[in-house]
Amino acid sequence: MKRISFIGVFILFAFMAKAQELKFSPIDSSPADIVYFPLNAAKAKDGSLPLIKVVYSRPAKKGREIFGVLEQYGKIWRLGANENTEIKFFKRVKIGGKTIKPGTYSLFAIPNKDKWIIIVNKQTDRWGAFTYDETKDVLRTEVPVKSLDKTLENFSITFTTNALGANMVFGWDKTSIELPIEIK
Repeated sequence: MKRISFIGVFILFAFMAKAQELKFSPIDSSPADIVYFPLNAAKAKDGSLPLIKVVYSRPAKKGREIFGVLEQYGKIWRLGANENTEIKFFKRVKIGGKTIKPGTYSLFAIPNKDKWIIIVNKQTDRWGAFTYDETKDVLRTEVPVKSLDKTLENFSITFTTNALGANMVFGWDKTSIELPIEIK
């Protein structure tokens, strides 16, 4: 009788353990990434801090035609995939002639063939551009489109240094744009 009770309790515990097994999400096809300005700021051992931080997802081309087809011209785009791309300014910055306070914002774009409209928006923690709210725009500025010599498979963001701060560089497929950011 004790043996049957022991086996019953063991089976009950095994069933409960299986029922509480953790289930993790599979790896996303558009993985998240982070880029800082200066580029080595997160790894710096000298106590220096980043001035800008961008968290974004990196969709892949996968043989598709990107701009004008997948990301339609004249339509709002979240500048990446999945959750909205978020940018954190650690100091006041100036973009397109407008000063922006330190804080976290979302980034959107309206791509066109020859120029893009880059949008900095107050609304964060959203998925896609489905709930984009134009009334929360902090600024809109136009930037020219540049062609890349080689196809860039994954959407990418990086920074280059300029005389007043940084250029945030976006690239995907054969397209690149630069957004000048003056750091105060």
